[in-house]
Amino acid sequence: MSEKPLHRFEQPISVPGRRLLHGIPLGFVRKKAAGGGGRSLNQELPLIPFIDFLLCIVLFLLASFSATGEMPIDQNVKLPNAENVLDMVEAPMVAITGTQILVDGVPAGSTRAIEEANRLQRIDELFNILKNKRELWRQINPGKEFPGVAVLQVDRRVPALVVKSVFQTAAFAGYPNISFMVGRMGGEG
Repeated sequence: MSEKPLHRFEQPISVPGRRLLHGIPLGFVRKKAAGGGGRSLNQELPLIPFIDFLLCIVLFLLASFSATGEMPIDQNVKLPNAENVLDMVEAPMVAITGTQILVDGVPAGSTRAIEEANRLQRIDELFNILKNKRELWRQINPGKEFPGVAVLQVDRRVPALVVKSVFQTAAFAGYPNISFMVGRMGGEG
């Protein structure tokens, strides 16, 4: 009796089941494949603390950086007010407080020597720092024309003689274009 081979559509259908790695004769592999024993491999990610963490980071970064390019101002300095103002430019900031002169937060001289002399004079420390900044800019940007802009942050109580001396020293150091940092007066727009 010759049996006729089964046609592919006439083969018996079996219920599918978990068969992955069941043919391996090692017992510990079979146990892992069948899901028996041990810790669960699925771990949940705690999303709420993660979202809180990201929110704190974003708020910190927004508070730390400003999109308008504002420079930090000493809280003791009272700036003069003006109506027609422009946004800050990238330039060395020369701050003149009651007793000292700072360039980007680095001490660059004292106002007392100028006040005691009671005459216009060049401030050597300020001159050297600004000259070095100009030379550094030229090394970093070869072939470009140096803009020669400096920003003066002057306290209202500083005498005009000190401001003139700083202005003149900046011009001697290669910064003839001076912008004054002021407070915004009136409405915008």
